[in-house]
Order: sequence, then C-alpha cells, then structure tokens
Amino acid sequence: MAECGRKALSLLEAARSRYESLQISDDVFGESGDDSSDNPFYSTSGDSDSDNYIAEVGEEEQPQHHHKKRSDKESGHSGGAGGGTSGGSGTGPPGSLSRSQAEEEGWTETLQDVTVPPYKETYGPAQKMTATATALDFFQLFVPDNCIQNMVTQTNMYAKKFQERFGLDEGWFPVTAQEMKAFLGFVTSTSVHHCESVLSIWSSGFFSNQSIALKMGQSRFEKILKYFHIVAFRPSQGSNQGLYKIQPFLDSLQQSFGCTFRPSQTQVLHEPLIDEDPVFITTCTERELRKRKKRKFSLWVRQCTSTGFICQISVHLKEGQGADGLATLKNKPQLHSLVAKQLCQNISGKNTIIFTGPSITSLSLFTEFSKQDIFCCGLLSTRKSDCTGLPQSMLVCGSTPAQRGQSRVMMKGSMSLISWYNKGHFRFLTNAYSPTKQGMIIKRKSGEIPCPLAVEAFAAHLSYICKYDDKYSKYFIFHKPNKTWQQVFWLSISIAINNAYILYKMSDAYTVKRYSRAQFGERLVRELLDLDDCSPTQ
Repeated sequence: MAECGRKALSLLEAARSRYESLQISDDVFGESGDDSSDNPFYSTSGDSDSDNYIAEVGEEEQPQHHHKKRSDKESGHSGGAGGGTSGGSGTGPPGSLSRSQAEEEGWTETLQDVTVPPYKETYGPAQKMTATATALDFFQLFVPDNCIQNMVTQTNMYAKKFQERFGLDEGWFPVTAQEMKAFLGFVTSTSVHHCESVLSIWSSGFFSNQSIALKMGQSRFEKILKYFHIVAFRPSQGSNQGLYKIQPFLDSLQQSFGCTFRPSQTQVLHEPLIDEDPVFITTCTERELRKRKKRKFSLWVRQCTSTGFICQISVHLKEGQGADGLATLKNKPQLHSLVAKQLCQNISGKNTIIFTGPSITSLSLFTEFSKQDIFCCGLLSTRKSDCTGLPQSMLVCGSTPAQRGQSRVMMKGSMSLISWYNKGHFRFLTNAYSPTKQGMIIKRKSGEIPCPLAVEAFAAHLSYICKYDDKYSKYFIFHKPNKTWQQVFWLSISIAINNAYILYKMSDAYTVKRYSRAQFGERLVRELLDLDDCSPTQ
C-alpha cells in the first residue's frame, strides 16, 4: 500500500513539474480574482455540443461563465464534443472506417513510442526594451508612427472626396498626427472605463472623464470619427475583397506580431472570446439589444499557450464574397481547415505543436501538417469533426460501461487516436505525444484521474487560454461602430494592446513599475493624449 502511495505521489509531482513553465500565466494581467482555470478541464460533460473545446473535457464542477453562451449559440443537441454518439448502435460518422477497412488502412492497437524533435526557435521577445520604455513604446511596436501617419493621410483624403461629392463641411479641417493619436486614445479609453459610448467622456454622467475631455472638444472628435479611414478608396485590383478598407493595417499588424515575439513550441488555434460584455448585456433594455447588429465576421487566432501572445489573426467575413475564397465554403470543417492552414503558413519546419478544436481536427489536415514538421493534438467530435479515415470502433460508444480514467488507443504510423472516459467519452487525435506514456488530470474535488499524456498536455496548455479569455476580454475596446471594417479595426487594436502588455511584463520595464493591465491601459491612453501627467489615474 505504501509503495502504491509513493508511486501515485511521484506521478503527481511529475505531472506538475512538466508544466512549470506555464506558471507565467497564473497572473498574466497583474490581478487576482475568480476565473475558470482552477480545473484544467472545467466544464461541460462528455456529451456536450459546445464548440468551445477549451472547456469541454472534464466533469461538471465549474461554472459555465461566458462559455455557455457560445455553446448555446453554436450547437444543437445531437452528437458530442468528445465524439460520443447516442446509443451504442455502432454506426460511425461519415467517412469513418469499418474494422476491416481500418486494418487495411494500417490502424492497429499495437502502440509504439512517438518523439517530437526539439523546437527550432528561441522563445520570448525578439527585441530587448529598456527599463524606461513606456506603454506607448510597447504599443508602437505594433502601431508605429508611419501607420498613424497613414491614417492621417487616408482620413484627410476621404474627407476631401466626401465633401467634393456631398458639399463642404464648414467645421472640418485636416487632421494631424497628434490629433489622430488623441483620437485613438479616446476610443481606447472605453476599454479601461468600460463605457459603451466614447461620447460619454464629454457628458455629465457616470462615464464622464473631464481629465481627458479637455484635450479635444467633442465636436472635433465627432468630425474625425465621421471621416476616419485606413484606406480611403477601393483599390483597382482585388476590388471584391470585403476587408479592403482595413487589409493593409491587418497585414502590417501580422508582420509586427511576428517580428516582435517568438512564441513557445506549444500554440493553439481557436476563436477568442469577442462576444458582448455580459455585464453590459444584463443592463441593456430589450429595445437596445434589438438595435445591436449581429457581428458579420469571425476571428481566428494562433496563440502562444505559455503567455497568451496572439501570433497571427485570420478574419473571415460571414456574408459576401471574400478574396480569399473562404466565403464560398459552406462546409465548416473545410472552412476551418483552410483557416488553420493560413494561420500556420509561417511555422512550417520549426517542430511546433498545435492544439486544435473539433471543427479543425482531422486526419487529412494533421497528416499534411506533419509533412511540414508541424505536430498536432486535437479534440475530436463525431458531429463537428471530419472523421474521414478514422476507425468507427473508436468513434462510437460501446455497450459496456467504461471506467473513469479508462482509455483505448489505436495508431496509424505516428498518429494516435485516443478514446478516454471521464463522465463521458472524449476523443483525441495526435502525433505530438506518445501513446505509451501516461499522464494525470488533477481535479480540485475528485483528486487525480489517469489519462494518456496527450490528454494531460491538452488540459495543461488549454487551461491557460481559458484563463486568458477570462482576463483579456475585460479589456477589449467597448466602442461598437456599425461598419464591419471598423469593428475589425478596433478589435485588432485591442489585441495589439494586450500583446503590448505581455511584452511589457516580460521586459525590464516591468521590474521598475509593476503596472496591472488596467493601469497599463490608463497609462497608454494618457500617453496617446500627450498629457503631462502620464501616471495611471486612481
């Protein structure tokens, strides 16, 4: 008995030590408080239909928070996130293989060890910032002066053309670079003070802010807001591109993300939480909610699981014709597979490990990635995933009840298909973790649950992304324009500011003044407004 106890303890310590490097994420925004990350697999049951795979594996001991909203919106009532099919009929999803077909294709229950080659990148910031670097210095790594000057030029061009067509605007005069920075500062302030309308700054209500309102009059701000543009005119080439008004800015942002930070070996592809603030929604009247337009785009990101730094973004318009061809794809797995390829086009040959959700996970995509030295670990769903080429016997629930922590594995080459039971069947496809190695899920209430190493890794890395979602969504810019390109722009600015804060926390500047995320945001606003006192307000 004592020997068994010592063995269990050693397994527990080994599980903890494997992910010590992720401890940087515990307080990434310099704040403490409730979040959803106590349990790495917090959540819904194994038969959940949620597409938010971060919260899918585990037992029902944690509150749903914002994830329930996404689950209700995106899913129906059939199938399961872990791939469980109702009943034990043995009928597999489309494209899955019968037992004889699976044997012919090379699937076997004989397991072999899998080793991922060493990572070929050095992890961390790509350039050293001085201890005196300001919040604006970090922000301008992504939105430099030449980018702001382009906003000035395009805004003035648009205002001139608009007035030539619709008549002179007596109150308008060309905007300057200093005014454009102030304009960005005013809108960014809504992420700190959580006010729905940026015009509240000049009001006499609860969200008024006289300390910054004096920097620019409301009428001048509204004029700049009226004419604000990134690209004033439709280009002659690629004119069918739905995001042409913001594409140059997105391209510049993508390049700056890659130049300023080198992510860790483990990264995740997912849709970050960009839904409405739940506190605001609960205070809205029914009429106000009806007036709010549904978002017409989806945003996918490739994100470092050690820090939360968003390395790359992909914007997909839900309606209309896109130049990238995504709008023509109606099949979600096919669409998400193409998005995944776009997000991973710059990481081939580096031995990166990518975590994916059910809509991306597929044998064909993972096989294609493996040829580019990109290794994968993804959650499977019989309803949402492309199950082509996978054995039916691993995708359907058997008639015999499974024990908690019990798992089955089949292999084809270096690819492992795992079926793991924990109050529901959860299925994983991976070539990044050896099926012969065991791990452990550490539960706050129910102790430790044995599992394959791939399941443990998925829990350990994805739990941070859950925590990051909980934290950083509080600091998105609250200004909600009607135009889709403007919504994408301010969302991108929000991501850039969060990335800037992550770099700040990893720099020498953080050792001098340890600003929380809220204080960093306030400081950035005041520096954009060029206020003499740039210390965070209380």
